[in-house]
Amino acid sequence: MQTHILGYPRIGSKRELKKACEQYWAGKIVLEELLTVGRNICSQNWNIQKEAGIDLIPCNDFSYYDQVLDMSLIVGAIPSRYHEVALKKNNSELDLYFAMARGYQKDGLDITAMEMTKWFDTNYHYIVPEFYKNQQFKLTSDKIFNEFAGAKQAGINAKPVIIGLVSYLLLGKEKEEGFDKLDLVSNILPVYIEILSKLQAQGAEWIQFDEPFLALDIADDAKEAYLKVYSELRKQFPKLKFIIATYFEGLKNNLPLAVSLPADVLHIDLARNPEQLGEVLESIPDNLGLSLGVVDGRNIWKNDYEKSLSFIKKALEKLGSERIFIAPSSSLLHSPCDLEFETNIDPEIKNWLAFAKQKVKEVVVLKELASNAESSTFLADFEENKKAISTRKTSLLIHNENVKERSAAVTEKDSQRKNTFPTRREEQQKVLQLPLFPTTTIGSFPQTTEVRNWRAKFKKGELTAEQYDALLKEETQRTIRWQEEIGIDVLVHGEFERNDMVEYFGEQLEGFAFTKNGWVQSYGSRCVKPPIIFGDVFRPDPMTVYWSQYAQSQTNQWVKGMLTGPVTILQWSFVRDDQPRSETCKQIALAIRDEVNDLEKAGIRIIQIDEPAIREGLPLRKSDWQTYLKWAVEAFRISASGVEDATQIHTHMCYSEFNDIIKNIADMDADVITIECSRSQMELLNAFADFKYPNEIGPGVYDIHSPRVPSKEEMIELLKKAQDVIPAHQLWVNPDCGLKTRHWDETEKALIAMVAAAKEASLEYSA
Repeated sequence: MQTHILGYPRIGSKRELKKACEQYWAGKIVLEELLTVGRNICSQNWNIQKEAGIDLIPCNDFSYYDQVLDMSLIVGAIPSRYHEVALKKNNSELDLYFAMARGYQKDGLDITAMEMTKWFDTNYHYIVPEFYKNQQFKLTSDKIFNEFAGAKQAGINAKPVIIGLVSYLLLGKEKEEGFDKLDLVSNILPVYIEILSKLQAQGAEWIQFDEPFLALDIADDAKEAYLKVYSELRKQFPKLKFIIATYFEGLKNNLPLAVSLPADVLHIDLARNPEQLGEVLESIPDNLGLSLGVVDGRNIWKNDYEKSLSFIKKALEKLGSERIFIAPSSSLLHSPCDLEFETNIDPEIKNWLAFAKQKVKEVVVLKELASNAESSTFLADFEENKKAISTRKTSLLIHNENVKERSAAVTEKDSQRKNTFPTRREEQQKVLQLPLFPTTTIGSFPQTTEVRNWRAKFKKGELTAEQYDALLKEETQRTIRWQEEIGIDVLVHGEFERNDMVEYFGEQLEGFAFTKNGWVQSYGSRCVKPPIIFGDVFRPDPMTVYWSQYAQSQTNQWVKGMLTGPVTILQWSFVRDDQPRSETCKQIALAIRDEVNDLEKAGIRIIQIDEPAIREGLPLRKSDWQTYLKWAVEAFRISASGVEDATQIHTHMCYSEFNDIIKNIADMDADVITIECSRSQMELLNAFADFKYPNEIGPGVYDIHSPRVPSKEEMIELLKKAQDVIPAHQLWVNPDCGLKTRHWDETEKALIAMVAAAKEASLEYSA
């Protein structure tokens, strides 16, 4: 029996990578300093796993931005628009890499970033590969070989991690018509062969191929591609040992394909789909090992050793110890780094938790307990684990009967607005009197270093509540005045009092716990600190009314109330696993409903309930979609349906493919939806056009995840594309997401151009 890890967090235990990348982008450190930070994080990660006793430790799981973008650079899938960036004499390979991720606006060049979307059903974002007909590939980066050499030099038995060829192609997008991305299998396969050849020459014995699409619904051409690719790789490398890693779902109807591939070990996710174990054990051939993903790589609850051991023992009885591998269910990329850094969390709750470092130990303990439980030196760990699991089930912190009763009493009426959208629209226009192509932003404005310092000083007691309040009011007032000056129609207060769009609400809701250093990567250098939902959820007091009322008092224009929706709070938290997610979501929806109703009573007539994660939460198998969509849409409607017709409800969604769920988005019945469309050049809007989406829509006209500032003309062109498919009277004009992570100089230039674009579009339409 062996242990291995599929991947480890790469941000550093104290977000060292985030800080170094942002310093490098700002020109405050040189390339070698950034590379040194990266090498140090790799070394620390390897040593944590080595000291814990992991048998196979991953390398090439580190990334300066995104592992899919790494693969694009390695195989030379570099869009032609970046070639000039590569030719600039002072630019390194990493500068080209960052240009692909973030765009490039200097040296006389103005180049857009590559598209970004969600990594399956997680809140991690990857950079979407771009594919063209007859595209040629070539090995263009030594990253994977340098990391393997570094691990070897450190005495690490490293297992290179590579995104499998078929999954890599399926993650990408065809950028021209007339071909299928899987047509490129034969073109890219020689590069994969070259990669393995070099790794084998360096001394690699094991290769982990991540093939998450084996756990999804895939077409016959993808199945044929899998057989072709792995047959050829096995033929070329008979001595290399292949681990094919699947995760986030069960193999289900792809099981016959997965067990037929010429690999040495197949990894399955038993955290997401424990039911698959029996069928896998019945189907697995004699020459294939099985990796059991028994430690949840995506949540923070302590592993239930008894439950995991039952799976391991079942597999041992069938296959024997030589063929069994113990692992987390997926990469630990989705877990915070180390629970040891948490000194403020309730000790009772902390005892229920495990972060990445602790999960590594759990894998090792499970191996030892399964190998020889009676003489194991880890019996004390086992007893301690059983006690923690037991106390969590009976803890008084978790259950609130009033919350349970209110949730059980919800009826269909609670999820219905008083009248349909056409009637509401008339009432809203009477009250709001908005122009054609009304402009707004998604909610947040730049959180400067100064604003973050105020928050830090307030938390440390260096600012009084009155001083902190005064500073935030001054910043809010300045932002309101500036929006008025440039001519934005619907204002926002800027959210300077908020740390994170989920954490801020969780801090004011019961049933949530918070970490000090529980950071996980969302994209690039963007890290989030998900709250922990451990118990029944309710709202003891209003959460946003104070700041919304203050902002509205400063202007005669409408100010939006800004809330995060129940599905997004659920998705972007670490969620309790002792009751259905649908029940937790309904509890959150009722809390948000109370807030929406209080905002309306306070005179706020436009309320935005953000749901960027609703598509992300969609199950990976289509057969499970409708169950999820029913309760997710209902949760949103519960949160939004307590208001009068004249109150306009907005929602926001970003970085998702909407085609398959457009009817369900319409069923949410928001008066206005704002979506991300700029990176895809309005391509996402086609789904709304084909469906004839009835309500109003704001397709984002510029990409806030890139520092480049788009021109007015560029935004006008996007608005023209939008008008080609959506009637002008339904269109709003806005950025594609919140502006919290941007700087004021670029924000000001971009929004001034955006307002000018909207006015010009309105004049052209009227003419």
